Amino acid sequence: MSSLALVVAVGVAILTGTGAARRLRIAPPVLLLVAGVLLGFVPVLRVVHLPPEAVLLVFLPVLLYWEAFTSSLREIRRNLRVIVLLSTFLVVATAAGVATAAHALGLDWGPAWVLGAAVAPTDATAVGVLGRMLPRRIATMLRAESLVNDGTALVIYTLAVGITLGEEHFSVGKVAGLFALSYLGGIAAGVAVTFLALQVRRRLSDPFQHNLLALMTPLTAYLIAEATEVSGVLAAVVSGLWVGRVSPRLFPGNARRHVQTVMGFVTTLANAALFVLVGLEAQSAVRGLDSTGLAHGLLVAVVVCAVIIAVRFGWLFTSPYLIRAIDRRPQQRERRLSGRPRALMSAAGFRGAVSMAAALAVPHALPSGAEFPDRDLIVFVTAVVIAVTLLLQAPLMPRVTRWAGLDADGEAERERRQAEIGSMAHALASLPEMAAKLGTNDDVHRQLRTEYDRRLRVLRDGDADTGPDEAAATYEQQYADLHLAVIYHRHDTVVRMRDQGEIDDEVLRRVQDGLDLEQVHMTQRRGNDTQALAGLLRDTGRVGADDPRGDLL
Repeated sequence: MSSLALVVAVGVAILTGTGAARRLRIAPPVLLLVAGVLLGFVPVLRVVHLPPEAVLLVFLPVLLYWEAFTSSLREIRRNLRVIVLLSTFLVVATAAGVATAAHALGLDWGPAWVLGAAVAPTDATAVGVLGRMLPRRIATMLRAESLVNDGTALVIYTLAVGITLGEEHFSVGKVAGLFALSYLGGIAAGVAVTFLALQVRRRLSDPFQHNLLALMTPLTAYLIAEATEVSGVLAAVVSGLWVGRVSPRLFPGNARRHVQTVMGFVTTLANAALFVLVGLEAQSAVRGLDSTGLAHGLLVAVVVCAVIIAVRFGWLFTSPYLIRAIDRRPQQRERRLSGRPRALMSAAGFRGAVSMAAALAVPHALPSGAEFPDRDLIVFVTAVVIAVTLLLQAPLMPRVTRWAGLDADGEAERERRQAEIGSMAHALASLPEMAAKLGTNDDVHRQLRTEYDRRLRVLRDGDADTGPDEAAATYEQQYADLHLAVIYHRHDTVVRMRDQGEIDDEVLRRVQDGLDLEQVHMTQRRGNDTQALAGLLRDTGRVGADDPRGDLL
């Protein structure tokens, strides 16, 4: 019964937390974490705990897969060196710094390294929320770092736990071998599983089967990788990047749309639930310490937070100069970041569910039967670090972003508009040939050409003096509004016919499906055209950056 209560409570927390975040314009993870902490005061929920394997084997693969699927492979390639350094050497440096500080405060080296490995990786979910307000290059680097660094941290974590249990022995060669095996093996597992999945999916047309395989692919890749003791994280990330690259050519449009809808819902729900559960575990971790242990734990947590921030700032303000000294190519100089963008990246080191799962996965006892040293302290400090990064750092990020002068650069929107214009112009040029090949009636041909001409005028800008064709945009806006009004009227009519017994409920649903699809298409089309013209008005100087017409014409 307590598990069912937890499901209901988490659902209510997600509804209230996301709704309040939207009204208050606060990042949802912040309020969801607070909601989880508050749920910890409910007596029936105090005995329910988040199983670590639920994150590492269920949540994590799907979340990493979808984050990788929706990432820009082009930007990852352009910034691969920085991403690799952030997701490997910075993680090792952070874990080492935390372990040294924790050891100085009384922890043995084994537990100290376990703690360092748990809090070293950044969280892909929290970084993804922030990424929407940043220029694409910086957002991609932060997202890619958070996708890959889990694999590095988990290798360190596994080795540290093994050494503490007496099952592993440290040597530089062994560590290097583990990293090489983990990374190369994880990539191989992801490639193998994804290749097989793609061979199956390219032969499918049923959206349900595509959805099922989209969920099974990262889970299978992760499980096979973990079973062979290589990086399941990299297996899921490689799978997401590959499928995201080939899906536009291999899969039919209805399958892509269904998968995007279902995976978007699943990952959004999983993300939200994880933050609530992390808050619940954080509150439980506080209860697990007595008053003396709590004071010591708070001291360790404060020091660990300071070390994490210091190491990240130190890395991002020293490694670029080493790279500049080694690589003096012109293209490298063009991609250099100034101090403010690096400060922003330094402040974006959020921790999240993976860190908590790693801390909770620490064994309770040693092979001798004795308790695992300082396990409660590791869980408590990890929970505090997560809370500090989400409750203190995250709310400051909009101010840091404005200080750095790095609001979203609109590059993605400009490229989207360029793609729309290019595809429409090419289609119009080929329209006579396609109409002749299909034997299309001249009236149909002219009607379609008129509609595409009108939409193309909305997207295209004029010369520097006249700017975009606002008359065409007004026409398109009125056309979309009237079209939507007709759809709403038709829907009201068929509902009234059902209520009066003229048609059956099944018939209503079939007609409604078509109307709903038409409504979604027209709403999205109107939104795209409005956004495109807003960008054109700004680009041509017709409105300022803060002019409301730039948002709503």
